[in-house]
Amino acid sequence: MRGLEERTQEDNEVLNTADGNRTSDTTGGVIHWAAGYDLLVWLLMLGRERAFREKIVRLARLEPGESVVDVGCGTGTLAIAAKRAVGAKGAVYGVDASPEMIARARKKAKRAGIEVVLEQAIAEALPFPDGQFDCVMISMTLHHLPSEARRRCVREIRRVLKPGGRLLAVDLGGSGREARGLISHFHRHMRFDVLEVIPMLNEAGLESVESGEVGFRDLKFVRATAATVA
Repeated sequence: MRGLEERTQEDNEVLNTADGNRTSDTTGGVIHWAAGYDLLVWLLMLGRERAFREKIVRLARLEPGESVVDVGCGTGTLAIAAKRAVGAKGAVYGVDASPEMIARARKKAKRAGIEVVLEQAIAEALPFPDGQFDCVMISMTLHHLPSEARRRCVREIRRVLKPGGRLLAVDLGGSGREARGLISHFHRHMRFDVLEVIPMLNEAGLESVESGEVGFRDLKFVRATAATVA
């Protein structure tokens, strides 16, 4: 098997086709303390991070052989779990605005022996061609984006999805009045509710929207399907 940090020609073509879409600037928040972030997630999930990631994979309804991108992939834990779900014939990419996150994610993938393509890129300008993915996952990222950046992110997600492909968004799900302890201390955007993005999804051409509780803290999910061509 080729080196995990070494990209194939096909990987390069996918990442370079929309290279004009790249930009290093984002108006959203970027986390640079990658090692500390893993510890924080472990604390927020009360040591149940693995179960949390597995729940997200189930909610995404990943199937063997699918092509998947994790937007705002952080330190790569979810992208690695997704690769295990889609198997050897599937392809998983992860993008994050933070170079520190991507560096740590690459180390994790190499250590796990999992082949995932991980690149620094922002959610508002995804470096992929149109209609590339069966599924886009975005977890705990939307609340870091201001409203207009969030709208651009949603449009980009729709652009890179195949017709009939699906989005799974997992994020904060309430006003934050009921949040306590570590979550209320570390999240500055507690008034965010992921259900607020549903009109943006519809506007961008994503339909068949489902939503519900994730079962961890006050997190909710939104699942939507890219409109098919008539």
